[in-house]
Amino acid sequence: MLENTKQHEPRKDSGEVKAKKHLGQHFLTDLTIAQNIVNGLTLAKNYKKVLEIGPGMGVLTQFLIQNNNYQTYLIDIDSESIIYLKKHFSELEKNIVEGDFLNMNLEEITGKEPFAIIGNFPYNISTQILFKVLDYKDQIPEVVGMFQKEVAERIASKPGSKVYGITSVLLQAFYDIDYLFTVDENVFNPPPKVKSGVIRLTRNNKSKLDCNETLFKTIVKTAFNQRRKTLSNSLKPFLNETLKEMPVFRLRPEQLSVEQFIELTNLLDTLN
Repeated sequence: MLENTKQHEPRKDSGEVKAKKHLGQHFLTDLTIAQNIVNGLTLAKNYKKVLEIGPGMGVLTQFLIQNNNYQTYLIDIDSESIIYLKKHFSELEKNIVEGDFLNMNLEEITGKEPFAIIGNFPYNISTQILFKVLDYKDQIPEVVGMFQKEVAERIASKPGSKVYGITSVLLQAFYDIDYLFTVDENVFNPPPKVKSGVIRLTRNNKSKLDCNETLFKTIVKTAFNQRRKTLSNSLKPFLNETLKEMPVFRLRPEQLSVEQFIELTNLLDTLN
């Protein structure tokens, strides 16, 4: 078992690993923001492992390892970052994994125990990361991540919002989501063209939804793929003439809560 005891001097440089555009890398350089991201982990769910995705040069890692309440694991697809991390965080060497997070069996890294996820996520795969989290939702009680601001706002948005959509509903079905803070462009190297947002996902108490989950996903995606239309139009293939007259089908998808989508799924499941 690794001990998170070694203290690291905060590193303000970001010149030792070159940011690679095709990997969506933007290295955070502000140590206060890095500390605040790590502080977003509440540890309320009593997990003992934290998996950081895309640590780059360890700006978050250096704060993660100061907490002895959990073991820190690192995954990065960039071989140059892996070399850097093994050099500067030698005590984590056995917990540093090179590879594509999206294609990994996470149990091979963390075992079957609960673990949290944290990271300054590459913008080009950030939503895919969260859908992977859903695959492991029974093992992942908490996620703290930095996203493109508009993506973070969409994930955390509530019914009635113009940005409330597929990812909002599917993630909020299993996680409570808090928007923590906004991050300006000028604290990265290289700076992105947009602001970033940090959010926290906390697993709710639902082990499964009270409906056919496959149909639930299909209905949510179908409804939002034509979000400007009322449900009577966007869900037309699922409806008969009687259902079309029900008040709920006069609404647009962004007006429905997760619970209403569950009720809608059960209603349509009786016909299919």
